[in-house]
Amino acid sequence: MERLNSKLYLQNCYIIQENERLRKKAQLLNQENQALLSELKQKLSKSQKANQNSMADLSLNSPSSQSPSTSSKP
Repeated sequence: MERLNSKLYLQNCYIIQENERLRKKAQLLNQENQALLSELKQKLSKSQKANQNSMADLSLNSPSSQSPSTSSKP
């Protein structure tokens, strides 16, 4: 019985160590994920601003936004 108890104790210690190792790995992956998500949000924000500027430039240059020229019709 004591032998079985010792064996179970060692297995429990191993499981605790493995659990701690996995917890640390999960924390590192979570930090990396947060950093990548932040980077992606910044890139998307810059892309959206660039698209808005392009659309504004296009609307300023479109014929409908320019003042109508005087026609030479009688």
